Amino acid sequence: MKLQVSALLLCASLPLVANSQSLDDCRRIADPTDRLTCYDALATPPTAAQQNTPPARSPETLATVDLKEPATGDSLLGAAWELDADKRGHILRIRPYKPVYILPGFHTSHTNPFPASPSVGHTSTTDTEQASDEAKLQISLKTKLAEDLFGNNGDLWFGYTQSSRWQLYSAGTSRPFRETNHEPEVMLVWRTDYTLGGWRARTLSLGFNHQSNGRSLPLSRSWNRIMAGIALEKGDWTATFRPWWRISEAGERDDNPDISNYLGRADLQIVRIWGKQQFSLLLRHSLQGGGNNHGALQLDYAFPLSGSLRGHLQWFTGYGESMIDYNHRANYYGVGVSLLEWY
Repeated sequence: MKLQVSALLLCASLPLVANSQSLDDCRRIADPTDRLTCYDALATPPTAAQQNTPPARSPETLATVDLKEPATGDSLLGAAWELDADKRGHILRIRPYKPVYILPGFHTSHTNPFPASPSVGHTSTTDTEQASDEAKLQISLKTKLAEDLFGNNGDLWFGYTQSSRWQLYSAGTSRPFRETNHEPEVMLVWRTDYTLGGWRARTLSLGFNHQSNGRSLPLSRSWNRIMAGIALEKGDWTATFRPWWRISEAGERDDNPDISNYLGRADLQIVRIWGKQQFSLLLRHSLQGGGNNHGALQLDYAFPLSGSLRGHLQWFTGYGESMIDYNHRANYYGVGVSLLEWY
């Protein structure tokens, strides 16, 4: 019994010990009425609401919480570029970049039998014997080389895209690959999160891009560019705008001095996800007027077939469907299948 009484006295004394500093504060109050009010406040038990009230946070804690990234949900660009915290840390992992497809049916309205360029020695004098029906193939991959190069932001990516035009139905000329374009690029990608005209801006980028067809004279075509970019999304839509600056080459080293007036100085890529279907629009323009006013438009549509296999339709109109045809205007129609799409 004595043990129980001692325990009760000990428990009762704990609040007094904890409030000893408060009692001292009350004793130092000179006015009797105010001093009594202070004692009454200490003796009054806390209400349920007061017991459940979380402790106040310091300004430093509030600042830390405010700086946290907002929840991203299902983000197309976030998944594609590993922008969200739960998708980061994958260095040198191969990832899809642009669509990967094969179009066994690829028809052009106007062939280009004698490809030409203003550079000396860059105009073909021999008929390329190009058939209007061929096949088109594209592969495109990317990988992250490093991340968080600037504090907690700035990822370095490498991308490679290769597209080929294959004269599959030209048995008389041994079904040659008419044109293959190689496009390696290195990109610094910064994560962003702000609203621009109702769209959510997710990335800013700056990189180096090389594109060529790897051929000898007179069919060699190539250029190097410094490319900037901004990528935005809104629900099932994404939009990527890329202006670029061509790195000039001197004299005879320049395969195509007027290429910017045909393949352009900027492009805009818009992608729409609709259920399991994908639509994409590519607009490209020289940003010049008069005789240098040239551009191109490409529409792609992908729809499910079986598993990851999709049907793929493509329409291109304008200049520069390939490097060898950079200053050649035509319409192109493609039908085939794709293994990977934008998202």
